[in-house]
Amino acid sequence: MNLSTLFKITYGMYIVSSKNGDKINAQLSNTVVQITPEPPTMLISVSKNNLTHEFIEKSGVFTISIISDICEMKDIGQFGFRTGRDYDKFEMCNYKLGKNGAPIILDKTLGYVECEVVNTMDCESHTVFIGKVTDTEILNPELEPMTYDYYFKTLKGKLSKNATHYQKPE
Repeated sequence: MNLSTLFKITYGMYIVSSKNGDKINAQLSNTVVQITPEPPTMLISVSKNNLTHEFIEKSGVFTISIISDICEMKDIGQFGFRTGRDYDKFEMCNYKLGKNGAPIILDKTLGYVECEVVNTMDCESHTVFIGKVTDTEILNPELEPMTYDYYFKTLKGKLSKNATHYQKPE
């Protein structure tokens, strides 16, 4: 089986955020899908190893910030490859708290979606969170979304071992 075929499925790049009390955290994600139009419902997949997973489980809320193609690795790198357990991912980031209390990234993003978890599915290494959309806003309508292909080919981005389609080297 050639699992590299899965890299041909198109994805966008997002920052998924949540909260736990007054603490906030976020991570890079390519696994964000709108699954119903009415009511608008989103699906995200998050590694059980990630602090963001813990925060979503505890708070029942998450936000999705849509990354634009003008972002550079320095803009989004702080949200991947390091844990929020020992690093403040928001220290050098312009953000606001959404209506649900989870952070929304403001710089070089197209917009955001706020969600309230309505269901989950255990997928062994990851949990699929299904969220009812509670708020949205377009922040920068002139920007274009970043694709996963752009992230890899242009920015030379890497996969975290917790990414949804990480493959162990042979």
